[in-house]
Amino acid sequence: MPYDPDIHHRRSFRLKGYDYSRSGAYFVTICVQNRECLFGEIADGMMVLNDAGQMVTKWWQELTNKFPTVRPGISVVMPNHFHGIVWIVGADLRVRPAPRIRTGLEIGPNSNHGKNQGAHVGAPLPEIVQWFKTMSTNAYINGVKNHN
Repeated sequence: MPYDPDIHHRRSFRLKGYDYSRSGAYFVTICVQNRECLFGEIADGMMVLNDAGQMVTKWWQELTNKFPTVRPGISVVMPNHFHGIVWIVGADLRVRPAPRIRTGLEIGPNSNHGKNQGAHVGAPLPEIVQWFKTMSTNAYINGVKNHN
């Protein structure tokens, strides 16, 4: 069944209140816009990466250079999406968020008041994923412009 935004609704699997900068392994799936098959094709039951698919693999391996507390785990590039495990490891447990001055205005349904205070140990997962998506998207756009 093809993707239909009127039927298929995105929902977050994130745990409310969980600190996604804590050490651990995180499973990530990233889909290509409009689920276009941009990364290669499956031939004889095997994934054959094109230049774009190889570029995605390259940027996945670069995570450690950008984020010293991150190790890219096993990953697989499919024609229109990517799966990978991100390990946040070796985080300095002495690192803490900067203390916030409480004004009394931060208490409310969308505040982080009292949640995971002092638990931050590394780059948060959304920042890691954002960087990976930005770098691979920019490389893809440059590749299309410069090499068709």
